Amino acid sequence: MFIVSSKNLLINAQKRGYAVPAFNIHNLETVQVVVEAANEMKSPVILAATPGTIKFAGEEYLINIMKAAAKISEVPIAFHLDHHEDVEDIKRAILLGAKSVMIDASSLPYEENISKVRDVVEFAKRYDVTVEAELGKLVGQEDDLIVEEGDSQLTDPELAKDFVERTGIDSLAVAIGTAHGLYKSEPKIDFERLEKIEKRVNVPLVLHGASDVPDETVKKCIELGICKVNIATELKIAFSSGIKKYFDNNPEANDPRKYLIPGKDKMKELVKRKILLCNSQNKA
Repeated sequence: MFIVSSKNLLINAQKRGYAVPAFNIHNLETVQVVVEAANEMKSPVILAATPGTIKFAGEEYLINIMKAAAKISEVPIAFHLDHHEDVEDIKRAILLGAKSVMIDASSLPYEENISKVRDVVEFAKRYDVTVEAELGKLVGQEDDLIVEEGDSQLTDPELAKDFVERTGIDSLAVAIGTAHGLYKSEPKIDFERLEKIEKRVNVPLVLHGASDVPDETVKKCIELGICKVNIATELKIAFSSGIKKYFDNNPEANDPRKYLIPGKDKMKELVKRKILLCNSQNKA
């Protein structure tokens, strides 16, 4: 297959009442694991990369890894730019082959947010690229993007309708009480707000900050209209915990071909659990 746009993946999920899992990848190993698990589970999947990941791996390296993965995959794979704020970086990645992007201008005043998002949408449409944007702010940290608890803002349902109509985005990331990173206590999700947003907008809705959220909470969000669920921190924890355990048992080890395997195994277990949680298995 080829790298696909996430648009049809999310529209299918919206119609059929499940969510497409989006995993934040960082290197060759994380891409391999997510794609292998998705193929075994026959699930569509989104591979997401933050600006920090692009900087770490190099955009041309990363996009070509994605292309190689898509070529051997039997399920559709979308490569998604996650929480990118620089418009020129997004445009360059689109020209290199990215088919799904998120422009995050949520920290700007409302009208400026609309203007910046609209700029990306107009460029992306020329290349059949899907655009996601965020209205509201999630507390926590994603790469170098930090939102303190007092600065978080939940998505206004009425503004959401106006925002979607004026920007022309394909999917909307909503702030309903989740956060980036791990939680100090169980998150309080505003399900009523999510219901109101879902009734007012017709594009697929996205849940950021899903790591560490109880499964039943995620399932209810999907029932209320969430079509894409982002998983980042939990994948990193699984990878590192598998490697740490290997070194605990093999302190003299130095071969990455050996010590990365338990990390990959732990990640694959997590990816499969999240696919089942999103109910996206056998939907490819």
